[in-house]
Amino acid sequence: MSNSPRHAFAVCAYQESPYLEECLRSLLSQSEESEILICTSTPNDFLRSIAEKYELPLYIREGQSSLAGDWNFAVEKAFTETGARLITVAHQDDRYRKDYTKALLHAHAFCPDMSLFCTRYRTIDGSGKVIKGRSEEVKRLLRLPLRLRGLADTGFIKRLVLRFGNSIGCPTCTYNLDVTGLPLFRNSYSFVTDWDTLWRLAGEPGRFVCIEKELVDYRIHDGAATKANIQNHNREKEETEMFRKIWPAFGAALLMHFYRKAYGAYEQDS
Repeated sequence: MSNSPRHAFAVCAYQESPYLEECLRSLLSQSEESEILICTSTPNDFLRSIAEKYELPLYIREGQSSLAGDWNFAVEKAFTETGARLITVAHQDDRYRKDYTKALLHAHAFCPDMSLFCTRYRTIDGSGKVIKGRSEEVKRLLRLPLRLRGLADTGFIKRLVLRFGNSIGCPTCTYNLDVTGLPLFRNSYSFVTDWDTLWRLAGEPGRFVCIEKELVDYRIHDGAATKANIQNHNREKEETEMFRKIWPAFGAALLMHFYRKAYGAYEQDS
């Protein structure tokens, strides 16, 4: 893969995550080497010591933290500091299987026009135990249209996998800046930032490539942002706004009826 474009994991780190080191070790253990950097808007001695321990650069975003702002900072730092054009916004609580980068570079070799690369994921709990649930199985069914590789560059197919909710796991996503351009995240949401971004990218040139292999372990735990957004009702608010962008009022209300029922099951299956 020596002729492949450079790839970078931009790790967005906050506060003192007990899972950050596990995430970093998974990135350092990739079968294909990638650039790795840590970015934060909450600088502290813990993050500085972790960066020093693993000999990784730590970049600090000044000013008020926001999800889109923090992610854009991470993407742009990865691009300017490493020259990488394939950027994965890595989540500090999650683990990346050793062949994630290998699968990404292989996909790009066959589909250099891809704007997005994503994969299937496993859900794990705070201890790392795999959680069996329905959520990712449902999302896998919603992603079926992306199996039509010859049509996965059309707006209809790309948006079809996003119409009934965001079927693409955010931590599994890598963006191709040659196709997407910068800034990547252009909204002020704090939960559906990725869904809104994917919806926009689906209407622009570029292919969505999904590898249905479990190449990421997505962790749910009490300190996760997803749970906080459910408890303060922000998830409901923002998902309602997204469905209203996509569907007429009746369709949006019907879909949200089913989504609300799913919120209570977060601890068991997210």
